[in-house]
Amino acid sequence: MGSQIEKEKPGAALSYRDAGVDLDAAERAKARLKSLVASTRDENTLSELGSFGGLYLVPPGFSAPVLVASADGVGTKLKVAFAANRHTTVGRDLVNHCVNDILVQGARPIFFLDYVALGAMDEAVVTDIVSGVANGCRDNGCALLGGETAQMPNFYAQGEYDLAGFIVGVVERDRVLDGSRVRSGDALVGIASTGLHTNGYTLARKIVFDHLGLGAGDPFPGTGRSVADELLEAHRSYLRPMLPLLDAGKVHALAHITGGGIPGNLPRVLGPSLGAVVHRKSWQAPAVFEGLRHGGSVELEEMDRVFNMGVGMIAVVAPADADSVVASLRASGENAWLLGEIEPGQGVRYV
Repeated sequence: MGSQIEKEKPGAALSYRDAGVDLDAAERAKARLKSLVASTRDENTLSELGSFGGLYLVPPGFSAPVLVASADGVGTKLKVAFAANRHTTVGRDLVNHCVNDILVQGARPIFFLDYVALGAMDEAVVTDIVSGVANGCRDNGCALLGGETAQMPNFYAQGEYDLAGFIVGVVERDRVLDGSRVRSGDALVGIASTGLHTNGYTLARKIVFDHLGLGAGDPFPGTGRSVADELLEAHRSYLRPMLPLLDAGKVHALAHITGGGIPGNLPRVLGPSLGAVVHRKSWQAPAVFEGLRHGGSVELEEMDRVFNMGVGMIAVVAPADADSVVASLRASGENAWLLGEIEPGQGVRYV
């Protein structure tokens, strides 16, 4: 009997490209990304794009440096980017989200890695995505040390991709924020978000695209902006306005308000016997949240659990420092205000 190879029908030899992976396009894309990655290098960057691993020197000047790492993605906000065919902002979303996640433990970022996976290589789209990542890294003073771009045909739909990021930061050991300094009576200082940031988009998309039947270019109710402009507003970083306050030791804890809203995130930085009072009338939720609430007939409690409702970061500070912290944040251009206070108990209570 003949071998299996002998039984195969004759035909043209197959290539990786025939299977859906274009190695030549991948190499061209990598060449286009080199300058973007290089633009984020600093004196501690010891490797270049193309190395199997990124090399970075722990910055000097620390007596007991603690490395803080985190990973995240952009989530279904990417679906809005696909619909609007805008890909330059999601990379900045990713970096800023990760920066904020390590900032709440007192760390400043030192380097970042990204991961882009898509069905077929689109060199222009990949360049747009990574340009946003590089911009975010430069804005936050961290090096884009490397990453991975994976072609996965038949896994992602045409024109779609996924994006994830990995960050490492550093903080002096005695400056780590772990919630141990929080006391009953401490003040809560709210710092405004720039819209939804990167959370709640599964519900937001259902309301906007399915329930209201809007498209990316249509007006978003009550905002005077398009759906794409409103929903692709960048997730912002709080690093620069918070650094002087961290250096001055005025912050007892920080909470990044992401998925789960204030009720799901503020308790993460409080002790087991401490809760929080949030004064709802201390701020006005931006119009985008009112548009979603009314457009989807969503209960207020559900809105609080899903979205940040206009509060992107909360600082817990001593009552005596509250006014000066608010003044410092406002002087740096932030919309900041007294949001509430810490009390004995558990969870978050709105008044």
